[in-house]
Amino acid sequence: MAFQVSPGVQVKEIDLSNVVPAVSSTRGAFAGLFQWGPVDEVVTVSGGQQLVDEFFQPANTDAGAEDFYSAESFLRYGSSLSVVRISNTGLFSANASGNGATLLKHSDDYTNTFKSGGSAGTVGKFVSRFAGGLGNSLKVSVCASSDAYFNNSASLVNNGSGYAIASTSVIVDSGALFVVGDVIKFANHSNHYKITAISTNTLTIEALNQPASTGLVAAVVDNEAVDRWWEHYALFDKLPATSAHAVLIGATNDEIHVVVIDEDGAVTGTKGTILESHGFVSLASDANDSVGNSNYYRDVIERDSKYVYWSGHSTAMLASAGEHRTMATAVGTAFARPSLPELSSLSGGADGRANSTVSQKTDAWNKFFADGELIDISFLIVGSTSTDAGGGSESAQDTVADHNSLVNSAILISEARKDCIVVASPRRASVVNVASESTQATNVKADFASVTSSSYAVLDSGWVYQYERYNDKYCWIPGNGHTAGIMARADLLQDPWYSPAGFSRGQYMGITKLAFNPKQASRDDLYRARINPMVTFPGQGTVLFGDKTALSSPSAFDRINVRRLFIVLEKAISTAAKAQLFEFNDSFTRAQFRASVEPFLRDVKNRRGLVDFSVVCDETNNTDAVQDRNEFVCSIFLKPTKSINYITLNFVAAKSGVEFEEIYGAV
Repeated sequence: MAFQVSPGVQVKEIDLSNVVPAVSSTRGAFAGLFQWGPVDEVVTVSGGQQLVDEFFQPANTDAGAEDFYSAESFLRYGSSLSVVRISNTGLFSANASGNGATLLKHSDDYTNTFKSGGSAGTVGKFVSRFAGGLGNSLKVSVCASSDAYFNNSASLVNNGSGYAIASTSVIVDSGALFVVGDVIKFANHSNHYKITAISTNTLTIEALNQPASTGLVAAVVDNEAVDRWWEHYALFDKLPATSAHAVLIGATNDEIHVVVIDEDGAVTGTKGTILESHGFVSLASDANDSVGNSNYYRDVIERDSKYVYWSGHSTAMLASAGEHRTMATAVGTAFARPSLPELSSLSGGADGRANSTVSQKTDAWNKFFADGELIDISFLIVGSTSTDAGGGSESAQDTVADHNSLVNSAILISEARKDCIVVASPRRASVVNVASESTQATNVKADFASVTSSSYAVLDSGWVYQYERYNDKYCWIPGNGHTAGIMARADLLQDPWYSPAGFSRGQYMGITKLAFNPKQASRDDLYRARINPMVTFPGQGTVLFGDKTALSSPSAFDRINVRRLFIVLEKAISTAAKAQLFEFNDSFTRAQFRASVEPFLRDVKNRRGLVDFSVVCDETNNTDAVQDRNEFVCSIFLKPTKSINYITLNFVAAKSGVEFEEIYGAV
């Protein structure tokens, strides 16, 4: 502020209301294999239904269930999850040309590779929006003209004698005037029929609104006229003609209709289900709808379709239409359009290997979850550690080496971030269908024996058996999604510094049974090995019965509640500290920072997270030398509240006439 020269009043505001912000502590992160959805892209979901909407239901395989339900089990506890679909070996996208080596990963990949039509020669007119075998069930039908929509007397019956009731095929003058799926009607009666196959001039037909495979319900005479409709004509109130936008400038016949069908029923469970329709879109690249959005067919499909992209807009379909013309170039000349519907059944899609490789999973973690400045997460859920062994046996895909490599790679990320916790379970082979409890305990300890000592990891003991509702069966999945979920739920119920274990906050949901239900002796062994037992107590449910981190040395940080307390405090206070960057390192700034930190810590203390604290930020730790290095130092001393792990109940029998105060010291 400039100095005043003449008398006057100036108003100046000084903001001393800085506070330590609240930070998230419940968001999970997961990378795995799914049947649908973008590949190599982070998608945040907040519930099981949204997980299905984004990535479809699990495949009817053990591996498919393991990944899907590792993610879904976390979401049961009321948190959000950042999900990455891994690009695994052999994953390909369905397309109109049936090319078996096409992979469209996500929307950016479409924009960079497919949108221009550069891939049209390989993938044809359409490519599935997401990779996987599910796309092979898709068919796209395009009606691009009034003739394609309806053709009165398209042809004549031509066999010399006509056809009797129940006939399932008819010969016409020209089968080339029809496509499979067309609806037809003969002039002398009102019944409609669907064309199910065409062989030269022979149409195989099936009566509509009749039992399956019903043929003619009335006789047909020779030379009788045949009317045809587009299969999906009933979805629209009129045929494609001229858009309102085109009318304004004198262009004509720019509209087309597009319908996406679940041809094989893999998406919906019912063959032929209409998935979506896009009516009255325009062939003109500069067309707009009534609210100003692009109505160009390619843009509309890209923007609104959940299932396909239009890739080959420079190939056979509509190639003669000059569909890249603007409205202005179409003035006085109608858009030329095909006289029959264009059909594209997609194929070539593949799901790839049942499991990812170690490198594929770790690459996904490192690419999307390693940088704490780019993505905010609280838990990194390992999921299943079964890996792709090139199609080998189940045992070859479930090794200690791969398990340790994955868990340790995840821990490296959490140690570098210092704001999230890795949650891991043992190998499936260690506990599932292993009859001896002692063998299970030995296996689990062996699985984690070489896991890096870290307070940023939590190890549980189990695989859980739960109902797989999408495929109506039961399945085994690793427990770590559930374990991360109960930690997130503890945050929602109370605070991150509360232990997530035990009967108050450690109850698991939706578990039918455990593969490994350790008794006391086994629990003792597991706990000494840094592993938290998952235990089912009759009549009391299944609970996490331990709150240790994977830290091998005795420390306050060998408890989950203490580690998570420090994560929250460090995350919140460091965020607040950014406001001090580029300020003066003087008594005012230091006092201002203390004034924001101390009330925050006092609140945590009042909420039972701390026994006591002290904040030192003054000239004692901000010496001249510190200031000359342009540094700012604040030392925060904390006494965390400890959780109860061991309870001793002393029941003392006393003699009559003895005062209790006299014997307290004997216990």
